[in-house]
Amino acid sequence: MDQQERFRALHRDTFADLLRFVERRIPADEAEDVVSTVFLTAWRRFAEIPADARPWLFAVARRTMANQTRGWLRRQALDVRMAGAGSHVPDGSAGAAARIDLERAWRSLSPADREVLALVAFDGLTSDQAATVLNCRRSTFAMRLTRARKRLQAALEPATPVVPVKEQQSWMSA
Repeated sequence: MDQQERFRALHRDTFADLLRFVERRIPADEAEDVVSTVFLTAWRRFAEIPADARPWLFAVARRTMANQTRGWLRRQALDVRMAGAGSHVPDGSAGAAARIDLERAWRSLSPADREVLALVAFDGLTSDQAATVLNCRRSTFAMRLTRARKRLQAALEPATPVVPVKEQQSWMSA
């Protein structure tokens, strides 16, 4: 198989995943331009693409988005569209409340925490692949993921009321 055929196969096998990855991070009208730039880079650096190309392409997309939207990213938090994730929301008001709580908790996370969680939950990457995307060691990624999960869990838990010390003392002596 020649280089053009291998590139076509790479494009066919990864285009949809790469487009979804990009669309969750930037406005949809800019996503195809970023993906085109990623594949142009892939064509130019075809010999450098590893056997598992998906994390490499995601990393190129991530750098491309950062380069093209650096000023915008400083002003706004990175937003992953919850509705586009394809998650099932239970019927009834309890399901709507759970979705609102999850969205509120998600938005309370830092952009770095959302990115770590999204790579695993929405993009389906392994820890090794996600570490490649973020250009860090697997152990570093695992630590970031654990911490992000804990912060998301904490954001989802209802706040426990704080009882003032005077009330605690009077309650305890009664």
